[in-house]
Amino acid sequence: MMQALGRIYERYFNREYRRSETLREERYKSCPVQSEDYLLQCYRYIELNPVRAGMVPDPGEYFWSSYGCNGLGGSSSLLIPHMQHLALGRYPKQRQERYRALFRHALDAAALDKIRGALNRGLALGNDRFKAQIEEQFARRVTQAPLGRPRIALP
Repeated sequence: MMQALGRIYERYFNREYRRSETLREERYKSCPVQSEDYLLQCYRYIELNPVRAGMVPDPGEYFWSSYGCNGLGGSSSLLIPHMQHLALGRYPKQRQERYRALFRHALDAAALDKIRGALNRGLALGNDRFKAQIEEQFARRVTQAPLGRPRIALP
């Protein structure tokens, strides 16, 4: 869906501004995420990207972020709260406060590496059981293959 949306917007933008170049440097990337363990980490990763890039000092200042809805109480017809977000608290104000608390500290290097590694390689982000379920369901490798050439049995 995101790739299709990007293509449609790129065609519109190029037609509107009489351009022919691409808008993005890379293709859209995604990976399956085990929501129980990693979803809120991924929210933090995504919504802190503009802060890490030096575009804004606070994620709430980035217009295109869902942080304004999740952490500050804004609303958008495009946003449907995930169960993990709803589990942060019984009441909206409580959820917003707890969501903001997640952003008081940056993601550690290990979490960043894990998310980026899965995203860049199209691997699943989750525990071993989750990865096995995804591989079985879609008959597609979502774990990193062993490095090096496969060993060949000699006669």
